Amino acid sequence: MLTKHTCSNGVRIVLENIPHVRSVAIGVWIGTGSRNEDNVNNGVSHFLEHMFFKGTETKNAREIAEAFDSIGGQVNAFTSKEYTCYYAKVMDEHSSYALGVLADMFFHSIFDEEELKKEKNVVYEEIKMYEDAPDDIVHDVLARASYGNHPLGYPILGTEETLSAFNGNTLRDYMKETYTPDNVVISVAGNIDESFVKEIENLFGSYETGHSKREYVKPSFETGRIAKKKTTEQAHLCIGYDGLQIGDKDIYNLIVLNNVLGGSMSSRLFQDVREERGLAYSVYSYHSTFQDNGMLTIYGGTGSNQLDLLFETIQQTLNTLKRDGITKKELVNSKEQIKGSLMLSLESTNSRMSRNGKNELLLGRHRSLDDILERINSITEESVNNLATKIFTDEYSVALISPSGEMPKSIQEK
Repeated sequence: MLTKHTCSNGVRIVLENIPHVRSVAIGVWIGTGSRNEDNVNNGVSHFLEHMFFKGTETKNAREIAEAFDSIGGQVNAFTSKEYTCYYAKVMDEHSSYALGVLADMFFHSIFDEEELKKEKNVVYEEIKMYEDAPDDIVHDVLARASYGNHPLGYPILGTEETLSAFNGNTLRDYMKETYTPDNVVISVAGNIDESFVKEIENLFGSYETGHSKREYVKPSFETGRIAKKKTTEQAHLCIGYDGLQIGDKDIYNLIVLNNVLGGSMSSRLFQDVREERGLAYSVYSYHSTFQDNGMLTIYGGTGSNQLDLLFETIQQTLNTLKRDGITKKELVNSKEQIKGSLMLSLESTNSRMSRNGKNELLLGRHRSLDDILERINSITEESVNNLATKIFTDEYSVALISPSGEMPKSIQEK
């Protein structure tokens, strides 16, 4: 059972009681990410996330880690384009203790300058590691090709240049602007009852820092072409199409469309590119949703001498999909796949905590399981085919990382 509570200062709490498990997942969700940054402080959301683990007024970094190790729990965090999350998963008997440590990190991190210097080096290495993975970094290049100088085109990690200028005041000022009560959701799922809401409210329900100044400017989708030269064995290609924003009425149609196109081993891209032509080991598609827009991405990696053929095959797959539409079998299989993934996720307290936290933070509403299943079951071949025609146009962006760093004419001219 899911319950919601809003503290007097605006912090929202969502709690889902799952009495048949022995674990509790607790997530502190903040509605800020790289989209809230500019070209001076790009990377500050992610760096702040790191620094929350580097010491508070009562615990150093080692003691924070030991706090969860000593109870057999897990603690971690992540930053995205539009939100940041700090979370822990522990046995139910340790839920109050875990909440207290997360609150200590949230309110009492000291951002010591020596720890800042050390952690900058850690993130520098993280950036280098990412740069050494062309199949990862090409997605950041695609974001820049698609959104240009808009913050959605910024890398979440930031750059070594922006990172070097950060200090304790940078983090404190950013927290004051974005970690405001109205921008925070505490999501809890597991073997926990309503009394836990009071514990959360005692820790998070009274702090005040004003209201979030977040004002999103919707980006225009650009058909940019960016190629980067890197010593690699493969050419890594990403193609981006203007997609749907979170909560769009067609979002479930899009999930089916993506599954059919490149979301599984039976998908058309996998079968056409890998199984039929043997052009790539890895080929897939996925959709990213944001507050006011989204992007459907296709990725494939192949030898440089096969790049033109890979691009041509992907276009042929898309053209066939638009011309002939999906089949009844694909529709049925995709629906079952979505429902199966949904049901399996319900077995994880972490998954439930994440779903509830994101829904509350980004949408402010929660659909029941019956409502979701009804929406999935109502999807038709026609509704998916209409969406495919709408999305897969000649207006797309391209990112490429290859040994030559040159965009083939066949792609440039499209």
